[in-house]
Amino acid sequence: MIKVVIGLLVAALLVSQAAYTIGEWEQGIILQFGKSVRIVREPGLYFKYPLAEDLLLFEKRILLAEARPAEYVTVDKKRLTVDTVSRWKIEEPLLFYQTVRNQQGAIARLNDIIFARLRQEIGGHNFKDFIREERERIMAQVTKGTAEGAKQFGIRVIDVRIRRVDLPEEVQNSVFARMKAERERIAKRYRAEGDEQAREIRANSEKEKEIILAEAYRKAEALRGDGDAQATVIYAQAYSKNEELYSFMRHLEVYRKIFATDTTILLRQESPLLKYLDSPKSSNERPAASGAADSPK
Repeated sequence: MIKVVIGLLVAALLVSQAAYTIGEWEQGIILQFGKSVRIVREPGLYFKYPLAEDLLLFEKRILLAEARPAEYVTVDKKRLTVDTVSRWKIEEPLLFYQTVRNQQGAIARLNDIIFARLRQEIGGHNFKDFIREERERIMAQVTKGTAEGAKQFGIRVIDVRIRRVDLPEEVQNSVFARMKAERERIAKRYRAEGDEQAREIRANSEKEKEIILAEAYRKAEALRGDGDAQATVIYAQAYSKNEELYSFMRHLEVYRKIFATDTTILLRQESPLLKYLDSPKSSNERPAASGAADSPK
């Protein structure tokens, strides 16, 4: 009974040592006494000779390699610090294992290649070109050169990107000071242009205002003249129809204007303005008195 149990345990151990699985994201190498005998790329359940064969698993997915910031010098002697990141995958697992062994070794080799290629490309361009116009083309060349250099390690480089570009700390202050001065100069120019345009707009507005006011005054005077002419015609027609009524209405208008104020006016007794201010009694008495004075004659 004990032998049967021991046999079952040994068989189970051998089966566990012999069976292995490959996932969708993995690829493997089977080594027999240190030598590669086959490469497994497809996912599934597989078997190997226990104790005699070993399994090495490698990633099939895209991996990242982040490099430490490094300092570079442009052709115009400007220094800058560049931080890069690359995407890559294991294309040939056996060659990968034979050259770099693992991911840490691969990342170290990739960063060395990227540093050399980037230093060569940045060293052949001006600071302004690398920051603005030529940056994409430079990184395309770096990616191409890195991919060619990584083939010897069984690695396929997808792309190399710049994550951050900085200036060295000792030159940042001077660069920022120049940038500030340049922006202030541009701002002053914009303000001066704005003031000039504002003065021009104000002058045009004042000119248009004066033209509009003059035209309005001309039209108002013309309308006022037409109104006065029409009023004169109406007055003349009213006067010709009933002179006494017209005279009475005009005197009422004058009385309304005079008596509406606190102004004191001194007039002679025979002033025509007092024509309609005499009471009926005084008007009746005046002819009688005059007739009495004339009776002795």
